[in-house]
Amino acid sequence: ATLPNEAVVSTQSTGKTFCKYSECKKHTQHKVTQYKAGKRNKKALGERRYRMKQMGFGGQTKPVFRKNAKTTKKQVLRMECQTCHKKKQVTLKRCKHFELGGQKKRKGQMIQF
Repeated sequence: ATLPNEAVVSTQSTGKTFCKYSECKKHTQHKVTQYKAGKRNKKALGERRYRMKQMGFGGQTKPVFRKNAKTTKKQVLRMECQTCHKKKQVTLKRCKHFELGGQKKRKGQMIQF
C-alpha cells in the first residue's frame, strides 16, 4: 500500500551490466534479486561465546541496541551473470519503498491507479 506522492524505487528484474570476471569481461545479461541476510549459524564462534556468557546468573551480559536512528535501510541488489553465473552485489541509496520488476515510467503517460 504505497501512497501516490511517495517515491518508490523500482528496478528491472533483468538487465545488461558489465561482468568483470575473466570468463566474460563484457556487458552481459544479469538476473537481479534483492539481497537477504542468511540464517544465523549457531555454531559460529561469536554465537557460542555469547551463549556461554549468557549462562547462569547475572541477566543480560551484552548491550542490547535500542537507539535506532535510521528509518530506512540501504537496498542491496544481487546480480547473477547469465553466462558465467557469477554473482555481484550492488548497493543502492536509502529508500522507504523498493520494488523489483515494477512498471516502467514512460514519458508523457498518465499515472494509473
